[in-house]
Order: sequence, then structure tokens, then C-alpha cells
Amino acid sequence: MDTEVPALFDEAARQAVELANNFADAHPEADIWDIADGMLAGAVHFWLYSRQPCDDPMCEDCAPVSTAELRQTALKQLIRQFSEESDYYHTPTDSNAAWA
Repeated sequence: MDTEVPALFDEAARQAVELANNFADAHPEADIWDIADGMLAGAVHFWLYSRQPCDDPMCEDCAPVSTAELRQTALKQLIRQFSEESDYYHTPTDSNAAWA
């Protein structure tokens, strides 16, 4: 396995969070949800751009992303995975959190 790939993944994620934090710091009057939504929109746009299939309709490498619906399915799977791996997936203030 290429050790550079996880490092690039981690660095891209770190810089995205840092950029969002910088926006929030620079615009304290802004709604943090708006900043997060904008970051997500940009990330989705870039992810979809990066998953464009090649010109060969029979390409095996592109088969998992060969239609808009397949790309959206793959994206949803990644969103679920990254969400569940996040430290912020469950919070003490979730409405379904147990109260003792």
C-alpha cells in the first residue's frame, strides 16, 4: 500500500477543517451551519468532478461510478462511513442520549 495515500487523505481532511475554522473565526457573525454547508457543497462538487467516468463505456475501473446514480450511491456510502468514524457522530446533547 502506498503510504502517501493515507497521508494525503489525512492532510486534505485536516486542511478542510482548518479552512472551515478560519472562515468561522473571520466571520464570527456567520451561522456556522452555513459555513459547514458551503464546505460540504464544495467537497461534494470536487468529489463528483473527480469521479467522472472515462470515455470507454466498458471500462471496468469506471464501472462503480459509470452513472450519476452509482456515483451518488458511492458518495452516500462514504458519507455514512466518515460520519460514523467521526468523534462528533454521537454527542452528549443528542436528543436520544440517555439521561441519568
